[in-house]
Amino acid sequence: MDYFNQESERLVYRKVVEEDVESWKEFFIDNDRLHFLGMANNGDIEKYAKDWINNQLVRNEKYGLGHLVAIEKKSGDFIGLVGIVPREINGEKYMEIAYSLKPPYWGKGYGTEMATHLKKFGIQHKVANQFISIIHKENAASIHVAKKNGMEVLFETKYLDMDVFIFGVRV
Repeated sequence: MDYFNQESERLVYRKVVEEDVESWKEFFIDNDRLHFLGMANNGDIEKYAKDWINNQLVRNEKYGLGHLVAIEKKSGDFIGLVGIVPREINGEKYMEIAYSLKPPYWGKGYGTEMATHLKKFGIQHKVANQFISIIHKENAASIHVAKKNGMEVLFETKYLDMDVFIFGVRV
């Protein structure tokens, strides 16, 4: 299993590296959906990007899983992050299919491509017997992707002080 080097139809996935901070700053510019992640739209972009990438580096080292950089094959552009992310919700451990796209790549099917690819990888390599996605209740685009990925609402809860749906699928 080579989690850190994967490929889907339009994307290649690679391990996050410290140098990705600069490119990841673009995610926080003109992004009116940051509140779905519990972040302020007027926050410190440098700090957000650095913290996010550093969290991935720690997670990748600790678990051998976490976000991967998604690169568009056609352009070579870093378009987002996606991965299987260990989470704890209400004292229970889960594996989340999580992704974030830079705003210019929204609405092009990349979220669905990334999420379905990582679910297939997780099933093929027996990463878990259930996968979830934590989605803010008002995030219609991510709800749509979760449903296309064969998930349904398992329960509702608070996560990072937000009202969220926990979508999931048993495999």
